[in-house]
Amino acid sequence: MNSTQIILLIASYFGVLILISYFTGKKSTNATFFNADKQSPWYLVAFGMIGASLSGVTFISVPGWVEASQFSYMQVVLGYIVGYLVIGTVLLPLYYKLNLTSIYTYLEERFGNYSYKTGASFFLISRIVGASFRLYLVANVLQIILFDDLGIQFWQTVTITVLLIWLYTFKSGIKTIVWTDTLQTLFMLIGVGATIYYVSHDLGISGGNLLGYILESDMSKIFFFDDFKSGDYFWKQFISGAFIAIVMTGLDQDMMQKNLTCKTLKDAQKNMFWFTIVLTIVNFVFLSLGLLLTIYAQQNGIDANKDDLFPILAKNHLGIGVFSLFLLGLIAAAYSSADSALTALTTSFSIDILNIEKKYNEQKQVRVRKQIHVLISILLILVIIAFKYVIKDESVIAKLFVFAGYTYGPLLGLYAFGLFTKLKVKDKLVPFIAILSPILSYIISVNSLKWLGFEFGFFILILNGALTFLGLILIRRQ
Repeated sequence: MNSTQIILLIASYFGVLILISYFTGKKSTNATFFNADKQSPWYLVAFGMIGASLSGVTFISVPGWVEASQFSYMQVVLGYIVGYLVIGTVLLPLYYKLNLTSIYTYLEERFGNYSYKTGASFFLISRIVGASFRLYLVANVLQIILFDDLGIQFWQTVTITVLLIWLYTFKSGIKTIVWTDTLQTLFMLIGVGATIYYVSHDLGISGGNLLGYILESDMSKIFFFDDFKSGDYFWKQFISGAFIAIVMTGLDQDMMQKNLTCKTLKDAQKNMFWFTIVLTIVNFVFLSLGLLLTIYAQQNGIDANKDDLFPILAKNHLGIGVFSLFLLGLIAAAYSSADSALTALTTSFSIDILNIEKKYNEQKQVRVRKQIHVLISILLILVIIAFKYVIKDESVIAKLFVFAGYTYGPLLGLYAFGLFTKLKVKDKLVPFIAILSPILSYIISVNSLKWLGFEFGFFILILNGALTFLGLILIRRQ
């Protein structure tokens, strides 16, 4: 596939997204940008959330995990089901009852202004780092396979891609994203499905025998009960999965903003129910793809492992058709999470930090929101460029992304304390507890194997939330 063909593919893709933006952006207001006027069909939200949940990192990394970790990731996915049940039965009713646009407004009503600003700030930090890291990975892939040959610099690639996302989201925000995410999820699944078909055919596996072939493989082992100290131990991953789902979906403005565009609570709950089922199946499909790609590489003597597995095989060994679909699926996976992140960051900063709904009239709210949308876009560009030219070390960048995950722990502790106790806290001290808890969690995580012979893995989120909860008890008001 030559450079001209790749450029035409990318241009056509964004052309479709901009066309969708044109039709969804008519007569848009701030309410349209923030909650799509609460008119989104629940089935579109459910399907589109798949793409937002499975970023470009997932698209590349999950297939590459199979060789080393088998299907152990499914233990986390099964935990997601419990987490999504909590979201549908506890958090969504709360958000709809309070008629929230930003979910962090709850913290102001429950604890006070300092807690509210703390929760929103932790989300902003998490999403800026996380969204930048995901876009950095995809921009790097595009740079290697296309833009280096054209003499285009990395910073130019990043600037163009973020500006394209801004272009189709700036007018009607979440209303556009509900529709574009649906299309992007479809592209991503077509890419994965076509690759599975091609690879299984090349391996001589018929469609009727494919599932049996996968389940009979030694690499498809799902459940690990042998060593409770291991990061792969079932209950550790299952429980962690439940809490990851709660915090990274139920306590995340990016994901919940889509749910809150549904007409009614009942529609939002139907969305969550079907989203859970489809996401579980899709994750199994990704792992199955990883198994087939690993076997294909081994049988053909191809040196491709981990994050390089899917890209190397798609580009060099599976033909132009699979590579086209891989590229389209990768872009779709990356931008379906990036566009919603940009919109959620704009929403949270506008409402939670600047309080535009309380301070300004409708006309000025729109003007300020548009300015924030531009500033957040510029910030994402600068952070991605910093990853490339300032930090440089990819292992450090990856650790930054992991550390951003620590910021969900204080949110877990705050919401758990608010929902399951009736205690009040000294609001001004909450920021100190929220900062101290991730630091202590990180210290414990780094040394846990040496101190306790225990590897926390995903379980660190629960420790982080528990430390925040205990800290809030210590600063409770009489």
